[in-house]
Amino acid sequence: MPRRLLLALPAAALAIGLSGCATAAAATPADVAERVSHLGVDPALVVTTTIEGYDLAPQSVNETDEGGVTATWAKPGTGDTITVRTEPGEMDAAGCAGLQMWGGGEATCTQDGTTWHREAEGIDEYAVVEDGRTVFVIGGDGFGAPPEDLRNAAAGLRTPTVAEVDRMFAELEQRAERNGPVERGDLPEDGDGAPIDTGGEGG
Repeated sequence: MPRRLLLALPAAALAIGLSGCATAAAATPADVAERVSHLGVDPALVVTTTIEGYDLAPQSVNETDEGGVTATWAKPGTGDTITVRTEPGEMDAAGCAGLQMWGGGEATCTQDGTTWHREAEGIDEYAVVEDGRTVFVIGGDGFGAPPEDLRNAAAGLRTPTVAEVDRMFAELEQRAERNGPVERGDLPEDGDGAPIDTGGEGG
């Protein structure tokens, strides 16, 4: 499974909490598809989690090359971050052992139900296999998030609510709009298409 690096994250100055939405009804597949399909995201690969003490950094949300999603949660005042990344396909024992850890090194894999605990040189990751997808729960750049927080994030994976989907993808939507085609108002309707640039005094 190829990996795509996340956008560089500043301290979570723009972080927002989503835990208040957890009691609302989960978004339907149609709700999610309406909001993310045009962004290159597979609706079946959209998940969220709730981690006590952590806030989602919305500027971290990005699509992956395989149509999945990456998103990072940060714990204010600590520098601890946890990234959740989704990919199509269900990881098996061979795939777990063969996939290099996020921070490098060969993984030692232990399976607990549908969850793989991946560990190398004291660094932990979790991979949750469900419904034709694999959801990775990964420590931050310094790999400082405690293993218990990673386990809680893995246990808390769920389908987001409509409000959570909208808030998660708001910045990605804005980036997509900014990178779209530029509308120009200075082109003539016919002719060679050269811009209209009427000169003033002096040319």
